[in-house]
Amino acid sequence: MAVGAFTVGATTVTKATPTATPLGRVVPAPASVTPGKTPFRITHDTAIHVDGSREARRIGEYLAGILRPSTGYRLPLSTHAGHGIQLRLAKGPFGAEGYRLDSGPSGVTLTAAHTAGLFHGVQTLRQLLPAAVEKNSVQRGPWQIAGGTIEDSPRYAYRGAMLDVSRHFFTVAQVKRYIDELALYKINELHLHLSDDQGWRIAVDSWPRLAAYGGSTEVGGGAGGYYTKADYQEIVRYASSRYLEVVPEIDMPGHTNAALASYADLNCDGVAPPLYTGTDVGFSSLCVGKDLTYDFVDDVVRELAALTPGRYLHIGGDEAHSTSHEDYVKFMDRVQPIVTKYGKTVIAWHQITGAHPVKGALAQYWGLDDTDAAEKAQVAEAAKNGTGLILSPADRVYLDMKYTEDTPLGQDWAGLVEVKRSYDWDPGNYLAGVPTSAIRGVEAPLWTETIVTGANIDYMAFPRLPGVAELGWSPASTHDWDTYKVRLAAQAPRWDALGIDYYRSPQVPWPAG
Repeated sequence: MAVGAFTVGATTVTKATPTATPLGRVVPAPASVTPGKTPFRITHDTAIHVDGSREARRIGEYLAGILRPSTGYRLPLSTHAGHGIQLRLAKGPFGAEGYRLDSGPSGVTLTAAHTAGLFHGVQTLRQLLPAAVEKNSVQRGPWQIAGGTIEDSPRYAYRGAMLDVSRHFFTVAQVKRYIDELALYKINELHLHLSDDQGWRIAVDSWPRLAAYGGSTEVGGGAGGYYTKADYQEIVRYASSRYLEVVPEIDMPGHTNAALASYADLNCDGVAPPLYTGTDVGFSSLCVGKDLTYDFVDDVVRELAALTPGRYLHIGGDEAHSTSHEDYVKFMDRVQPIVTKYGKTVIAWHQITGAHPVKGALAQYWGLDDTDAAEKAQVAEAAKNGTGLILSPADRVYLDMKYTEDTPLGQDWAGLVEVKRSYDWDPGNYLAGVPTSAIRGVEAPLWTETIVTGANIDYMAFPRLPGVAELGWSPASTHDWDTYKVRLAAQAPRWDALGIDYYRSPQVPWPAG
């Protein structure tokens, strides 16, 4: 706060004047910050200027939709250059998602080569404004943006978050809310875990009982639910509007009890097991020796691929304890070509490195710091042979792990994961023997055995999720816990304004009150 003084009669009154948020006090940390002097101030005369492209105009409308309720200003969109906020698409060294923000007394200009960069720049702009800008009613300003220049682009192309909708089902509206929260921190991949032992959550026309019966329950025996194809397409569309790509997962050959219960013929003995509402893992398996199994996989992948414009389709592959190693390899060798046949890139949990990952496949590592050295070596060998890696170490970034022993939600099988632990590691050198070029990015999974409501999602994701986002976006040189925790603490008023309930870790110097 800046302090000014004025005199009333014989009394000098000290008045606090809000100052603009420094350019570098955002999450994720920008790649380069050059502070300036005079800030820009949004007023009732400010307009948002966009170029003639439909995409830039849509981002301008998105920005106006954030600013209008809280400022009370009209903020009209204009396709003519002028003072105010300008969104520009132009050639430059920005990459696919980078941007430059220039701020001074006459206005703010966001420049990017692609619309994803403009959108990410808007998220930075939001964080440079007072947290009250996030509210849906008129708030008191001033609405200042610090002067200077930010030049920014991501470290990794894949920056993901996974939401398990199988253990507990979440509505389209709840998923959309999470998408908005992810977008604020420049997450660009939404991994949806759509099938598991406890529930099948996506309609498949050629196998209708998967959703109608297999989706009829959840952990604890609740009513469950599933997405119609229209529901799923609405999630995909909404995610795309926030520049997130949806990565659907159908977990197999294990984690398949919901499917096995829906169709008896998928079982080797032809007997359907009952629906399952517990939390044990590793007991189910598709019948690897039946041709029907691969007809089933082909149908599911074909229908899901047709609904998914994104590049990836996740086939699970973890905890297949009821499948022999020989059968596991046989299954993965037959299923991966089905995915590629329908134009998608294979992602699977890192156990796929024990089979034969197809060219271009990505393995998602979910082991621990102290995972068996042989298992890590197997992953490293696959990486050396061209398999890309997404890093999701469970004892670092699994958002369903308890913060402390007293955390009312979550699990602790991977250990307790406080905020510092989730942030204080480097994806670039986490796995020994893995070429730097093999690391595609990071992802924070949120499994939902104990997660029932949207508020539960918020509490387990915040404040850890922004740190994972920073590991994926920001240069390694910016990663420093002591400075990060201060920037993280400054996010709290924004979460309050957005209605995000979060864990108030004692490791973070939260603002008073």
